[in-house]
Amino acid sequence: MTDRRTARPGGVARVGHLVAAAAFAVCMAGTTLPTPLYGLYQEKLGFSELTVTVVFAVYAFGVISVLLLIGNVSDAVGRRPVLLCGLGCSAASAVVFLAADSVALLCLGRLLSGLSAGLFTGTATAYVLELAPPGRRARAGFVATAANIGGLGCGPLLSGLLSQYAPYPLILPFAVHLGLLAASFGLTLLLPETVAGARPLRTARPNRPTLPPEVRRVFVPAGIAAFAGFSLLGLFTSVSPAFLAVDLGVHNRAVVGLVVFTVFFASTLGQLLVPRLGTARAIPLGCLVLIAGLALLAASLARETVLPLVLSALVGGAGQGMGLRGAVGEVAAAAPAEHRGGALSSLFVVAYFGISIPVIGVGLLAGRLGLTDAGLAFAACMAVLAAASGAYLLRQARAGT
Repeated sequence: MTDRRTARPGGVARVGHLVAAAAFAVCMAGTTLPTPLYGLYQEKLGFSELTVTVVFAVYAFGVISVLLLIGNVSDAVGRRPVLLCGLGCSAASAVVFLAADSVALLCLGRLLSGLSAGLFTGTATAYVLELAPPGRRARAGFVATAANIGGLGCGPLLSGLLSQYAPYPLILPFAVHLGLLAASFGLTLLLPETVAGARPLRTARPNRPTLPPEVRRVFVPAGIAAFAGFSLLGLFTSVSPAFLAVDLGVHNRAVVGLVVFTVFFASTLGQLLVPRLGTARAIPLGCLVLIAGLALLAASLARETVLPLVLSALVGGAGQGMGLRGAVGEVAAAAPAEHRGGALSSLFVVAYFGISIPVIGVGLLAGRLGLTDAGLAFAACMAVLAAASGAYLLRQARAGT
């Protein structure tokens, strides 16, 4: 079977990668939409900070489950059907949140959100790369990762503004997101398929993503960098609202959403530096910048001041973005085309372990040590991991030289 992009109008083919990226961003925005709202849910349902981290981490386990079981299914059944299923899961998550009156429903909503992200993460990244016209493929990697991280950043900004300044704070953000999902679904239906010989979706079978031998050399440092970077994102999207409210006295949900948005915005800016640096250099340099961001986070926690926290979001987010785009670029370049979706899914499995396990650890430690000391322990551990990844890559570079 030939590439079905040729069967579509030229205009769709030229902007198809942007349409796929927009759907990617809308889906990922839904995964962080509840971030500024956790305080309202705590008041409504009366649960602890540990429960917040567990509810948040349920999302990551949903992502990981999909990536491990069917992470490379789009290599067989095609990219578009998988993305349509992801949009459906995201819509179901929004509906559950609209009806949420218990912790169990919050967990279900987060699980469905995780399933949607798991279906999108590796598949949409590969789809954007494949839909890009030949003259724009050099920047398609940035478009994909910017859609991923930019969408994650827009979620808390949108819900923070709507919940603070509009009526129905626990309803309107999810209603707006449902409208965006409906538009994304319609546009995704217009996109061409890029997988030659794609089978019907009903024939899909559980099949764990595999790492081709060509990828394994670059995967270890890329995975460590992704783990450390995503752990910073996890902390900002789960624990930072409580730190801002309890320790810093910031109760404005729009401000909380803006602070969380800042880390993702900085990540997108960090990705812009990668073409000049090269993907191989971007990972160790990103780790170095990430360590600086973690040091600023530790300063904010220790001194209980806002400015180092904002600087931590800017610096740490830039380091995370550099490392992520470098990791995606290295893995995508090393993977054969028929295994690219599975290889990228494997990378994001490692990344999403970073967004869940450390966050639960912070929640457990916060009950015994307090949120400040738990955050300091987190910053120290992630700095060690980032340093390990950077040192490994530098040692490899010297050996190659």
